[in-house]
Amino acid sequence: MHNIPQDQKDRELKKLQEKESYNSYQEDLGLRKELNILRNDFYYQMINHNNISLVDFLYHPLDVMSGDAYTARRIDENSTFYLMVDGMGKGLSASLTAMLITSFTNYVIDTMLSTDNYDLAILINETMKYIQPILLDEEALAIDYIEINNKDNMIYYAKFAMPVLLMENKNKEIIRLKSNNPPLCKFQDTFNIDKYDINKITKFLIYSDGIVENETIFDNQPYSNFIEKDFLDSFTREDLKNSFFEKISTQDDDITLIYINRLHYFNLTLTTKTFDSTLDEIDIANEWYEQIWQEITTEVKASYQASIIFTELFMNAYEHGNLGLSSREKHSLLDNDKYFDTLQELQKDCKRKITVKIDKIEHYDIDYIITQISDEGDGFDTQILSEIFRNSERFNGRGVFVSRKNSLGIYYNDKGNSVLYLNKVKRVSKS
Repeated sequence: MHNIPQDQKDRELKKLQEKESYNSYQEDLGLRKELNILRNDFYYQMINHNNISLVDFLYHPLDVMSGDAYTARRIDENSTFYLMVDGMGKGLSASLTAMLITSFTNYVIDTMLSTDNYDLAILINETMKYIQPILLDEEALAIDYIEINNKDNMIYYAKFAMPVLLMENKNKEIIRLKSNNPPLCKFQDTFNIDKYDINKITKFLIYSDGIVENETIFDNQPYSNFIEKDFLDSFTREDLKNSFFEKISTQDDDITLIYINRLHYFNLTLTTKTFDSTLDEIDIANEWYEQIWQEITTEVKASYQASIIFTELFMNAYEHGNLGLSSREKHSLLDNDKYFDTLQELQKDCKRKITVKIDKIEHYDIDYIITQISDEGDGFDTQILSEIFRNSERFNGRGVFVSRKNSLGIYYNDKGNSVLYLNKVKRVSKS
């Protein structure tokens, strides 16, 4: 039997390792590029004009190069735009098409916003003209163009062969917006835009077909047989995500969804309290918040998690918000053992307040507790959170990271000086 010399084995193993390392590096670059293309103006941000809406996303590519893509843009204080793309087939071709049209859509939006002339019909027309010469003769594209105006309470949509857009109204009824255009192909020259009054709509779900065509563990039925009930039963994206993954054994396709929740249709305010910006008030606030949670539930874990988040985000409102201390300054002061002395000095002349508002939302047998902490500081650009969470090994913002891990979600206003988070508890029945 021929024996391969050890040094030759070592060389071949090294080549294989280098190839795998290179492929892994290229895959990582590809994924990072996709995430840069998928523009999201609501990364850890609420829509807070008129009333509060929460926008959440689920993006689960089946492979590194995804045929799905999305974009979420703030047009103005009243209007938001959502793009959902599903390229035909799988692999590189579908991914290229999805990424190209998503990237160009964002370019057109940026251009429109810079000249203050956004128009949905022009946006659709321009992106169609761009992508059609690139499409192959037999290629088609499923795509959603959706604009939601919270002031006029109207949704405008052009859906090209995408799954129905699901909405829930105040009466817990499902409303379905079906596609009003065929699949986008190379030779198409017209399109339809329709509108729907959303005055009584409480939730929206926009998604690609990967989620509804996925086989479930229930006699291989597609998830389309379950999605409407799960959407009704869920209150957050996390609830819906858990319901979906509990019903499947393997993921069959790219999965992308956008979950929008209009909180003002649900909430009941429990209490509101304002605090001074001092270290002593931090202790007072923590004790007050713990007492509130003792009245809400006997669930120790839920109370503990909520208190952890409160401590971190209240401290952020105090030191970074009202006192204006940057993360870099904080770390320098800690290194030089001057942190608490500096806080004592800064708070002497600080008249800014911190306001805490606690709401309760009842959803079937679950209570969702919403805590909102607002300071009077200058705020910050919340888009930096996107970079922070993608590069967690270089992450400094412990408060935001801890808060995300211990809640159903954290959401800042567009200024960055108010943050809310959700926790849920089982409601105790009253005998």
